[in-house]
Amino acid sequence: MQLTALMVLITLAAIVLWVIVRYNALIRLRNQVENGWKQIDVQLKRRHDLIPNLVNTVKGIMEFEQDTLQKVVEARSAAMGARGVGDAAAKESALSDALSKFFVVVEQYPQLRSSENVRQLQEELTSTENKIAFSRQFYNDIATEFNTAQQVFPSNMIASALGFKTAELFEITVAAEREVPAVNLSLKK
Repeated sequence: MQLTALMVLITLAAIVLWVIVRYNALIRLRNQVENGWKQIDVQLKRRHDLIPNLVNTVKGIMEFEQDTLQKVVEARSAAMGARGVGDAAAKESALSDALSKFFVVVEQYPQLRSSENVRQLQEELTSTENKIAFSRQFYNDIATEFNTAQQVFPSNMIASALGFKTAELFEITVAAEREVPAVNLSLKK
């Protein structure tokens, strides 16, 4: 009888220990997902802070392109008010689109192309865009790991019992971003 009771206690202790280990692993992954989002948020803030400087730098020269500047400013305001991953992805995508159109217009102004301030701000924005892309990749990787940990058996029982929610992933929301860019390397004009 004592051997049976001991085996039951050992089994219960092993189950409790396993639940604790799985719970802690889910908490660790959830914290990494939150950290990944905060890293994206830091880069987005940097991007949002650079845009007014760039707009102010080119405003006087681009007097005929006020519509382009206005779209960048509006997209930035919308992006700053984003709530959650999905909303941020959509609004940041619209901001990226507005910025790319803005840079195309900037290329049409020789004064701006030769301006050291404009070049420096463009480089900083490009660097920030790269950091955002890397941060999103890290976030999606860790969010996928977190989501998988919640969905595999038997961890899914702990995750659902303790109210864990799956993490949203950054996805391409603008169809044009999915298109393969046309590259022409021929020397013919």
